Amino acid sequence: MILDDIRTVAVLGAGTMGNGIAHVFARRGYDVILRDVEESFLVRARDTIAKNIDREVKKGKIEESEKSKILGRIQTTTAWPEIARADFAVEAVPERLDLKLSVLRDADKLLRPEVILASNTSSISVTTLAAATTRPGRFIGMHFMNPVPVMVLIEVIRALQTSDETFHTIMALCERLEKKPVAVNDAPGFVSNRVLLPMINEAAFAVMEGVATAENVDAIMKLGMNHPMGPLELADFIGLDTCVHILDVLQHGFGDSKYRACPLLRKMVAAGWLGRKSGRGFYRYTG
Repeated sequence: MILDDIRTVAVLGAGTMGNGIAHVFARRGYDVILRDVEESFLVRARDTIAKNIDREVKKGKIEESEKSKILGRIQTTTAWPEIARADFAVEAVPERLDLKLSVLRDADKLLRPEVILASNTSSISVTTLAAATTRPGRFIGMHFMNPVPVMVLIEVIRALQTSDETFHTIMALCERLEKKPVAVNDAPGFVSNRVLLPMINEAAFAVMEGVATAENVDAIMKLGMNHPMGPLELADFIGLDTCVHILDVLQHGFGDSKYRACPLLRKMVAAGWLGRKSGRGFYRYTG
């Protein structure tokens, strides 16, 4: 697949990451097919994209006249066959291996053989995902950062099978999105979450053991280490269920108990305290 041949992009999953990915592709002039299983998810995604564009207008990043053009490039659908005309596809469903495999296999059957298929996984083996498709050489990991329209990093993960052509095409595609791609090889958690999640986990242990409150743990990391967000504030932003999923991937992948999810994290997930998206995590949220 030649980079200039990519004009229509399918984004599989319209949640937090999916709607952000759709936003940045549409902003850069690509036609987007945003697919999810329920119309309500797609309505919410369009509302979120519209609000995020409004923020960009207020900050002077784009002109007001661009809003309708960007939204006009995004087609939403619950129908799988719609993605068949895509020139590139990226999966952005929750961080569960079974779900990702199901979505990727369905997409693989519909996409043209030359089309590159990517996963926005933040921890799962890209090599395993690639092997589940008929196009392992044209499969790659693209780990966008949240919030996607704001964060410039894309962690580009090569599966063992990823061809050089696919890799170079995706690195160039990231640049066209005005993002900064950083290449890594396939390993549990890659670099970002292999470093980040143990810090979040240890912060949760500090709270569970009564060393400090969540507020004080975060204050120490922000004021003493110059982090823009404390680790527990960031955990709430990511989603505590996602944090536990990633820690499980790290523990299983490395076979090392140092990645064992803090019992407090598991208890909070069991209670439905998932962070910002549920209204309560280490902090309470309204609106």
